[in-house]
Amino acid sequence: MSAGFDPETGLGPRLRLAREQRPLSVRELARRIGCSASLISQIERGVSVPSVGVLYSLATELDTSLDHLLFGAEPRRPLAAAPVPDAPCIVQRAVGRNIIDLASGVRWERLTPGADAMTDFLEVIYSPGGHSTDERRPLRHDGHEYGLVISGTLQANVGFQSYELGPGDSIAFDSATPHEYLNKTGEPVHAIWVVVHSAPGRA
Repeated sequence: MSAGFDPETGLGPRLRLAREQRPLSVRELARRIGCSASLISQIERGVSVPSVGVLYSLATELDTSLDHLLFGAEPRRPLAAAPVPDAPCIVQRAVGRNIIDLASGVRWERLTPGADAMTDFLEVIYSPGGHSTDERRPLRHDGHEYGLVISGTLQANVGFQSYELGPGDSIAFDSATPHEYLNKTGEPVHAIWVVVHSAPGRA
């Protein structure tokens, strides 16, 4: 199990705390994001792994960041209020990446050396047959999205259009546009993905 899903210190406890601070019941949160209450309960207890779609829906509904839910970053706030560390680490070594294996055949490897509530900078790996959400419903969330395919062929459905992205192809769009990604091939897809989130009050 990836570190982000540790039942004692990972996603589950942070999700429960964020939900209770709203405050929302498990059933109400599940209703709002369109999943079962049992799935929310299982994620909070660390016995189930969410899909990309569920993860984004949780972060959006609870008005927090993926980095906060997965890695314990500070909740999202204006950039001007962010503290500046005295000696920031600026290099992320390949062997030390934070890795999250999500449901539906998707792996995220964080490329930033520290938590960043405003930007998701990731290497994303889609296994053969992998797709962005178990529910097969397009994602919608705040911010702008930028992707570059390194190897393999990825199908990107954005709005009413479908695009086949091969090595070297890139894509950029407003993340509020419904979108999903699918690997319909028998080979893994490796891509670099950046999501720049909206500042609080501007989503």
